[in-house]
Amino acid sequence: MHETRCQTRDLPKFLKTREPSRVVVETCAESFMVADAALALGHEVRVVPATLVPALGVGSRKTKNDRRDCRLLSEASCRIDLPSVHIPSAQSRDRKTMLSMHNVLVTSRTAMVNAVRGWMRGQAARCKAGAVETFPKRVREALEGEVVPSHVERVLEAVESLTMQIRGADRELERIAKGDATCRLLASMPGVGPMTSIAFASTLDEVGRFPDAHKLESYLGLVPGERSSSDRQQRLSITKAGSSRMRWLLVQAAWSARRTAPGDPMVAWSLEVEKRRGKRMSLIALARKMAGILFAMWRDTEAYDPKLGASVAAAS
Repeated sequence: MHETRCQTRDLPKFLKTREPSRVVVETCAESFMVADAALALGHEVRVVPATLVPALGVGSRKTKNDRRDCRLLSEASCRIDLPSVHIPSAQSRDRKTMLSMHNVLVTSRTAMVNAVRGWMRGQAARCKAGAVETFPKRVREALEGEVVPSHVERVLEAVESLTMQIRGADRELERIAKGDATCRLLASMPGVGPMTSIAFASTLDEVGRFPDAHKLESYLGLVPGERSSSDRQQRLSITKAGSSRMRWLLVQAAWSARRTAPGDPMVAWSLEVEKRRGKRMSLIALARKMAGILFAMWRDTEAYDPKLGASVAAAS
């Protein structure tokens, strides 16, 4: 047995000196980088889910350190064939990062806008309604004749700067979506735009790794949970497993589809669900159906057909 300690950035050099082996990594920020390097050198890779490692003894008896964790994972790998999470492609990871950074920009701008709104309420001042892009201008107009405090002006200037950055990020996402055949295919569905199509394609990465739409819907956390035992059966709300951002985008796509395509069969079906279960449940149901149809579109390489939405709705 050979044990050594090295920096993460030096792992590729270390792996290059080893015979083809099984490399076991716990999911973390660096795991896919290590996996890529190991696969390129001919090693077998297992990226073990963080939810599984406690069952292998990691962290038991409140004892956890890198050396002990490595030994436990190595011993477990010798006994059983450890399951591995899907290792996404480099393109998928890059696009997920782009979407994440876009979300950071939007979230930061929203926080700044809300801070200024709170300050204005304290001054008993109100600005006209409008788009967030014009918020700094509307604030200055509402305070016309008064000096805007320097600390507030700095935030307004930051909002303007962030708006310019967000516009640039939006244009980049639109350019990527237009240049990608899969994204163009997915965007043929009502309510699905560049961001949703890129996020969906990046989240799935490989459509063939899901046997059917129901597995995908479960992967995205859009199916009801269950807590049943013996004769007692209890259905819960959706499991919310997987990417929360992807679920949010699908719900937003459902909202958009209801606004822009009210006559579409799948939208009409969701309106019938709303009569029985309420608007919130109908939107979740529509988001789930849209995820299943998007999966079928990608799998079959066919653009959106309203008849497909009608057949899915009728089958439900």
